[in-house]
Amino acid sequence: MLEEAIGSLKAGGMILLHDSSDRENEVDMVVHAGAVTPETVRTMRKDGGGLICLAIGGEIAKSLSLPYMTDLMAASNDVVRGMVPERTAYGDKPAFSISVNHRRTYTGITDNDRALTITEFAKLENPRQMTENFYAPGHVHLLIAKTLGKRRGHTELSTELARRGGLKPAIVLCEMMGDDGKALSLGKAKEYAGKHGLVLVDGGEI
Repeated sequence: MLEEAIGSLKAGGMILLHDSSDRENEVDMVVHAGAVTPETVRTMRKDGGGLICLAIGGEIAKSLSLPYMTDLMAASNDVVRGMVPERTAYGDKPAFSISVNHRRTYTGITDNDRALTITEFAKLENPRQMTENFYAPGHVHLLIAKTLGKRRGHTELSTELARRGGLKPAIVLCEMMGDDGKALSLGKAKEYAGKHGLVLVDGGEI
C-alpha cells in the first residue's frame, strides 16, 4: 500500500492518509502541491471539509526564513504570548506557520486563487521570491514539518512520503469531516477511498 501511495503522489494523484488511532485518529486528503488544480481544491472543500493547508519540509521553511506561528506569538505581547499552548489535546504543538496569498490572486479564497497560491509556492527557491510574489496573511495556511522522530502528524507523514517518492516536500492536506460534527471515521474514509479509487495509507506504514 505504501508504494502505491507514493506512486499516486508521483503521478499527481490524491491519496488518503490516516495518522494513527492513538493520535488525532483522522484521515486527510493528500496531494502534492505541484499537482494541485482548482478541481483539487474544490474536491477537498466539498468532500473533505476540513482546513486546506500546505505542509512543507523543515528545510524549505529554513531556506525561505519561515517561522512557526507559535514562535512569532512567543515574541509578541503578553496576551498573544499567553495563548501559546505547551501542547494540544493530541499531544503536539501546532505545526502552523503564516498564511499566504499569491499577489496575482483577488480575494485569495476561491478555488482558482488557492490553487494558484499553492502551485506558485511550490516553485519558490528563495526568500526574495517569497516577498516579491506573496503577501500575508492570506488564505493558504502553511505547516512546517518536524522530523518523524519529533512529531508524527499528517504534516510529517505526508512530506516524508513526498521525499520517498523523490518529490519536493510540499504537500496539500485537508482533513475529512463527517456529517455528525466529528472527523470522518476510518471506516467511512475507506468507503470513500473504494468509491473513488484512492489509496488509503496508515501512518504506521510510514
